[in-house]
This record gives sequence, structure tokens and C-alpha cells, in this order.
Amino acid sequence: MVKDYFVGRKVLITGGMGFIGSNLARRLVGLGAEVQIVDSLIPEYGGNLFNVADIQDKVKVNISDVRDEYSMRYLVREMDYLFNLAGQTSHLDSMNDPFTDLEINCRAQLSILEACRKYNPAIRIVFTSTRQLYGKPDYLPVDEKHLLRPVDVNGINKMAGEWYHILYNNVYGIRASALRLTNTYGPGMRIKDARQTFLGIWIRLLVEGKPFEVWGGEQLRDYTYVDDVVDALLMTAMSRDAEGKIFNLGGDRVVSLRDTAKTLIEANGGGEFVIREFPPERKRIDIGDYYSDDSLIRSIIGWKPQVFLQDGLAKTLRFYRENLEHYL
Repeated sequence: MVKDYFVGRKVLITGGMGFIGSNLARRLVGLGAEVQIVDSLIPEYGGNLFNVADIQDKVKVNISDVRDEYSMRYLVREMDYLFNLAGQTSHLDSMNDPFTDLEINCRAQLSILEACRKYNPAIRIVFTSTRQLYGKPDYLPVDEKHLLRPVDVNGINKMAGEWYHILYNNVYGIRASALRLTNTYGPGMRIKDARQTFLGIWIRLLVEGKPFEVWGGEQLRDYTYVDDVVDALLMTAMSRDAEGKIFNLGGDRVVSLRDTAKTLIEANGGGEFVIREFPPERKRIDIGDYYSDDSLIRSIIGWKPQVFLQDGLAKTLRFYRENLEHYL
């Protein structure tokens, strides 16, 4: 059972002050784990001290960059689990500054795995990947057998980082799994810009009482609430059957961007949005419709999303109405 499994376990979370990492850390603290967080707190990448303010005296924090191989050599020692969440998430930033994206999402991942191979080969790793690897889908829903065809630098580098983990599992026995996340949302997400997800900007403007823009509007998407992502991370880490495997995560339903906006406004009790054409720089890397076939993870480890979209959006809006100042 998850309830007892992590008691006393030593867990390292890269990107632990970020959106998903902080929610994972909070859950693990509640489960009795000994949690070590590493985060660079580089302003563009999502780390936020407020994300862990309520557990700061219950976790160890190391302000370090995953690109620092010497720090990672030290940090992975004696750890039972590594949740490898650190990354550069902005698709547009990856096109404007491809070499930084390469360093963080590709080279640093190889360095982390080398540290594990040399200093802690018994560690169990779960890596957060992205549905962006698939590019523009050939068919829907997209399963893990779909061709990988990224449309931006971020997707290519995340693909390399993901497959380094699977390679080290297969060749060196470093037990690793990867989760391809879809649009993750919830408390702690970055909302001051669209570097993590467009939903962040929508939520911020809505909480501020301003209209938000929906680009296109008819594209289909699925969304995963952060608590469901945390469930998937923990269940994957616990499962021997998940080792060496890659899983899609999905949501409770498929919905257009226009209907997502309507659902968000309903959850907020009011608000406005306008439909706009895609900006040219975004249109070039837009993937059109996307939603996941997550039947593989359901069948192997029994995960499925528990939080309905409207409920998750209501919880997220409530969080930012109470804590907006800490995320601007």
C-alpha cells in the first residue's frame, strides 16, 4: 500500500520547488518519507519558495542546478528513490535558446544517470516526460506505440532525456520508468507566463478579473490534475512491473480549448474570454488535437485519474484567489 510503503524511505526530488515536485514532496512527507529537494530556483523554470513553505521544516533543501554534476554525485548517494522532475518546460524558449534546453533536458539527464550508475546503482528512478514527444498526432487517442515526431527543440531534448533513462534501465539495470504527462494543472503551477501551460495565464487573468485569450479554440485536449500525477508517480515507483516502461497519463475527459475556457469560467462563477488566431511563432509548433490513450498504465499499475476537470479547476482557482501574490 502507498500508505505504508514510503515510511523511512530516502527520496530525492529534482525540481522539488516547482509545481509537480512540491506537490509530490508534500505527499511524501505525509507518507513518512525522508525527502531531499534539489532546485536551482532559476526564475524562468518554475521553482517557488512558497510552494514548500508549509513543509520547509520537514524536508531538506539543496539549492543546486541539475547541470552541476558534482552536486548530483553527492545528492544521489544513499537515496532509495529519485523522482527526476527538473527540466526546462517552455516550448518557445527552447526555440529561442536551444542550447540551454539541450543542457538541462538532455545533457544534465545523462549526467544524473551516470551519477546513479557510479554511486548508487540500486536507486529507483521515475522521470517526467511529455506528450510533446509525439508531435502532431497521426491518430487519436495517442498510445505509447505512436511515432515520436517532436515539433520543437524541447520535445527532441525531452525525448533524448527519456530514452537515456530507459537505456540505463535496459543496459545497466538502473531501474527507471518514464511518465509522458499531458496538460497538468493545479495549485502551485506557474501562472505569471505560459512557460509551463497556457492554463496558467488563463487562471491568473481570471483571478485578476481580466479577460483571457483562447488561441484557435477547437483543438481537443486532455488534462491531469496534479494530485492524480502525484498518484501516478508514487504508484509507478512502487511497481516492479513498471520498470523500464513508458506510460502516457491522461485525464477524465477530452475537451476543446473553447469548452475548457467555458468550464473554467463556470468554476470561477464568471469571467470572459476571447477567441484569437494563433500567433505565428506559436502556430509553427502547434500540434493540433491531442489526447492520450492511457490504458497501459491503467492495466499495469491500476492508475486512473480521480479528479474531474471542473472540480480540479475550482480547487486551483480557490488556491490562487488566496495566494496570488506569491506567484506573480
